[in-house]
Amino acid sequence: MLKEFPNSDLYCLVDFSDGRFRSHFFGKKFQTSFLQKFRFFPKIYQYLFPLMQIAVEQFDMGGYDLVISNSHSVAKGLITGPDQLHISYCYTPMRYAWDLQHQYLREQHMNRKPSGILARMILHRARIWDLRTSNGVDHFIACSDYIRRRIWKVYRRDSEVIYPGVDTDYFTIGSGKGNFYLTSSRLVPYKKIALIVEAFKYMPDRRLVVIGTGPQYKYVLRNAGPNVSVLGFQSDEVLLAYMQSAKAFIFAAEEDFGITPLEAQACGTPVLAFGRGGAPETVIDGVTGLHFWSQTVDSICDVIGRFEASDQIFDPEVIRQHALKFSIARFRSEFGSHVRKLWRAHCDMAISGS
Repeated sequence: MLKEFPNSDLYCLVDFSDGRFRSHFFGKKFQTSFLQKFRFFPKIYQYLFPLMQIAVEQFDMGGYDLVISNSHSVAKGLITGPDQLHISYCYTPMRYAWDLQHQYLREQHMNRKPSGILARMILHRARIWDLRTSNGVDHFIACSDYIRRRIWKVYRRDSEVIYPGVDTDYFTIGSGKGNFYLTSSRLVPYKKIALIVEAFKYMPDRRLVVIGTGPQYKYVLRNAGPNVSVLGFQSDEVLLAYMQSAKAFIFAAEEDFGITPLEAQACGTPVLAFGRGGAPETVIDGVTGLHFWSQTVDSICDVIGRFEASDQIFDPEVIRQHALKFSIARFRSEFGSHVRKLWRAHCDMAISGS
């Protein structure tokens, strides 16, 4: 987005990176909210969600004609005026407040605790806030057709689908395949990495490599069998090498879009994906991988069995050609042209006074 609109100013609620990622944003510095003053924020951010809603409303957008929010939760809550154009690239209406509320409470072990009552009250107010602030967005862009449907369900708003960009120049086909399966993700409950690890307990003759870290890291490590290697956080170079040489990539989350499966496909690696969420749009069943239909140990064991027994040849070049449809260049072209089209229409309306 910033490459397409390089003169933009950047805002975010907090930035505790100490400038480590500034090179990714061409040296630009983020303008942050009052939450930046809370040095303990990264450790307790889940409990300060109501403050995030307040914080995003405090950004003064009055000096801008065009505002683009990059939102999966509160970013779209920016306050803009009638002469400003607010376009929101939406990864999802806040999933934990809407259709995934009950799953979220179960995963956080709050569904039957007193803390769950408070959480339900907070999420109830979050839904009211989320719906109200959707009215401040002039145009939504959805990251997938799945999210387009969720935007309509929650906000009753139409949206254009523009898939995120995948770095297909970096993720390329390697020299050959190894005899292991790979999964990589932030280790949080809804990603279902623990479920994949559990499934491999019932397949001791097959090997799994897990790359990633997060709140469930110790739990995943503790429950991994001898045929599972939990590597924690790894550099992009290490991740690339494993993606290039994996027999297949396993993806068990119900994700809004899912860039990691496409990174694997850009490496010519087939993906065994849970067939809900964004995965049916990115993994072609029987061509670039296989789908399974429930988030259970049995389903994961079954899809691996079907994959190994299949006569289907998963051609790395065919798989990569599919991933190229989701390139960064394609995203920039579609996103840039769509935003400029909306801006021209906005200017025409202002001139006509309609």
